[in-house]
Amino acid sequence: MFVALEPRRLYRQVADQIRLLIETGELSDGARLPAERELAERFSVSRPTVREALIVLEVEGYIQIRMGSGVYISRKTSPTKIVLPADDSDGPFEILQARCIIESAIAEEAARLATPQHVAILDDNLKRMQQSLHDAKRALAVDREFHTAIADIIGNATLNRFTGLIYDQRMTPYFEKLAGYFEGPHTWQLAMEEHVAIRNAIATNDPSAAREAMRLHMIRAQKRFSESFGEELGGEE
Repeated sequence: MFVALEPRRLYRQVADQIRLLIETGELSDGARLPAERELAERFSVSRPTVREALIVLEVEGYIQIRMGSGVYISRKTSPTKIVLPADDSDGPFEILQARCIIESAIAEEAARLATPQHVAILDDNLKRMQQSLHDAKRALAVDREFHTAIADIIGNATLNRFTGLIYDQRMTPYFEKLAGYFEGPHTWQLAMEEHVAIRNAIATNDPSAAREAMRLHMIRAQKRFSESFGEELGGEE
């Protein structure tokens, strides 16, 4: 029923195969999909790839993710066309990995150049983040400001714009759906604490520490996406 895939936009290919099985009736309405780990093994892909594929199908209306229960075929409502282009949209885990590589280097350089005025801007951001933990929309905006403020320290407009653009890749129904399974006051608190570590390294003009603090922040963000989604679907992480 399932076949291994060639490496190219794997999560899209996984979604395409499952969608085809639903449309042809091989997977019937109400049927429960195999566990995430089993799907990953059958498709010969990673579990994050499976998660991304399932989110595509949920946004399209083909499946229902029931917290603590599993993933079920759902065709009671008409599936909608996915908002993102099939070949041009990057998966959340790809985006987070790219940010990890790029923003770690940015934080390292920012630590070399930071002045007390730059640190004051980060401190103001952290205060507003503390006040935004229970307001997801505001927390997201303040989070974006923190990352672009670090790029601002370098004084390169292109780098600042790029940081904002790659952050904004998450501003899609698809990425928001995935984020909805793990983001909340607790995870924003964790993110803020990680921001404090980045701020402290930049404030002491320690490039190595700033790079590592940013790297750990982005790795932990990826882990929060992975673990929370997996655990909510049955505790298999």
